[in-house]
Amino acid sequence: MSTTPASTSSSSLSTVGIIGAGRIGSAVAQLAVDAGLDVVIANSRGPETLTDLVTALGPKARAATATETAQAGDVVVLTIPLKATTDVDPAPLAGKVVLDTGNYYPQRDGHVAALDDGTTTSSALTQQHLAGSGVVKAFNNIYSESLRSLARPAGDAERTALPVFGDDDAAKAAAARFLDALGYDTVDGGSLAASWRSEPGRPAYGLPYADGDDFTAARPGPAAAVREALARAER
Repeated sequence: MSTTPASTSSSSLSTVGIIGAGRIGSAVAQLAVDAGLDVVIANSRGPETLTDLVTALGPKARAATATETAQAGDVVVLTIPLKATTDVDPAPLAGKVVLDTGNYYPQRDGHVAALDDGTTTSSALTQQHLAGSGVVKAFNNIYSESLRSLARPAGDAERTALPVFGDDDAAKAAAARFLDALGYDTVDGGSLAASWRSEPGRPAYGLPYADGDDFTAARPGPAAAVREALARAER
């Protein structure tokens, strides 16, 4: 990376920027507000289209442009389709920890040869585009309503863990502190090259947090279950 991401300590984490206001983005926004953080959120249609969402989130949330959101966040959650990633301006994200929630869906994103043949991963492509940021893959393997409902305080017997992947250890540590603030433990899954292990069709995708095969029926997914699921992944 051309720029070393800023280290985000728990004491310095006060504002989260969220680029993308879909199901995962909205769920992360709600958890962040519940944790006492300020939220700045953007979508592709403009801040005026987010009035209902920010009203529901309350006074700690506001809508902004993507550039303003990137500048405001101590960490930034990027939760948009993979095909839209190259539309994101890297400049305001330079030096930031960026949590990439995305997955590759060819039917939506179009076929990408390097992803189809396993040469690289979607988050590695995001890191390539956001060369000055510390990209961490997170939140990509859990159903949005489960993400909302499974948050628990640190030390709770039913604490759920989410995998994180990244090429920068400081960025992964910052991501872990952010997830902890939201109510989740983390499992370090390795580099962005290994992030395929939590993607669609693998054992860690949805199943550690589901009642059987029903992703909509949430159950706690402890760190041991997530590690085991990641280890079973095959290409």
